Amino acid sequence: MSNAIHFNTALAMLHAGDPIDLCFWKKSGEIVRLQNCIALPNKAATRYNGTQNFKVLASGQIRKIRLVCIFRINNLEVFL
Repeated sequence: MSNAIHFNTALAMLHAGDPIDLCFWKKSGEIVRLQNCIALPNKAATRYNGTQNFKVLASGQIRKIRLVCIFRINNLEVFL
């Protein structure tokens, strides 16, 4: 498990503000890979709702992703 990180470490990486690559599962089970994206600040910072908005820097696309569906960040496996 040398190429794996804990979920809390993954959250810290997301909120550091640096561009990242990530993979996540959609509701249908499809795997989606976003490259060169950043996590946008949550408006409801007082409560945890389990989702995060991400902006793809190349296209400007914004995606809302459930955090528990993220399984890889910068080629590092995420475990709970």
